Amino acid sequence: MMRQAGRVLPEYRALREKHSFLEIARTPDLCAEVTLQPIQRFGFDAAIIFSDILVIPEALGQHYSFQNQKGISMDFCLDPNRFETQLQWDARVTDRLSYVREALQLVRTQLDPSTALLGFAGSPWTLACFMLEGGHVPTDKPSKALDWYRRDPQTFDAFMSQLAEKVSEYLLMQWNTGIDSAQIFDSLSLLIPEADYWNISGKYIARILASLGAERPMIVYSKGSVWKHYLSTSAQVFSVDWTQSIPEVAVAAGPHRCVQGNLNPELMTQTPEIVCHAVKELLRTMSGHPGFILNLGHGLLPDSKLECIEAFIQTARQKDY
Repeated sequence: MMRQAGRVLPEYRALREKHSFLEIARTPDLCAEVTLQPIQRFGFDAAIIFSDILVIPEALGQHYSFQNQKGISMDFCLDPNRFETQLQWDARVTDRLSYVREALQLVRTQLDPSTALLGFAGSPWTLACFMLEGGHVPTDKPSKALDWYRRDPQTFDAFMSQLAEKVSEYLLMQWNTGIDSAQIFDSLSLLIPEADYWNISGKYIARILASLGAERPMIVYSKGSVWKHYLSTSAQVFSVDWTQSIPEVAVAAGPHRCVQGNLNPELMTQTPEIVCHAVKELLRTMSGHPGFILNLGHGLLPDSKLECIEAFIQTARQKDY
């Protein structure tokens, strides 16, 4: 499950009473502990390193914090006219994110070899949206990042190209530290008109995938139907939200690539019976498509119920659907 470490786990909440989110993420021992908590409780097939997509902007000098119920806040809003001087492009982000490397190393040594270890990063577009807004990205008003692209596509491209290089560097570090795969989150893909998607976001993700090479299987998550743009890339797993027909994605991806998803996270706030039914229906639908990865269509919601997560896992492990 996306966002499986934290939020709903009592053991995570107990730790959060003593430590902030950022303290946990930046302290390898605590990060490893939280990463392993859902594995110890539920026995997921994969552990997902506990982190945040905004570690990249932070490594570039744009720090972030969590303001209780107000969400994410960054130290400043990125100015398109000053991005070259506002951010510290000369620094290696992996040097500044050594705590992620150390946490991955700890998890890898404690994780059963049969359980995969997954890393992740935000897409350049999604990161750009947060950086320009200085935190929370509203969906009910024009996008600052989209406005930048339309007003000055050349400078926008220069920024996005540099950001893509930093994301590639970060993901390569994760691969070199022992992950089995990583997911690129283009969580704000719906802010882009689909006709413009490739030029604004898709091509930068494609560059990241190309830089990592086909021998490193990567997952790409996006919302809406823009997953079609990645059929021509080396993406090995197409992760989609619940608005998409996942059999259609599987057919388009072909027999040698996987699809991941795509139950509505709201199900995890309902009842075990409802979850059980939904999981069975999805598994029946995907029974003829090998390589299917059962998951939600986005991250777990804060009010998700433990009994619903348990129903999700137990139903998936049944032999008959």
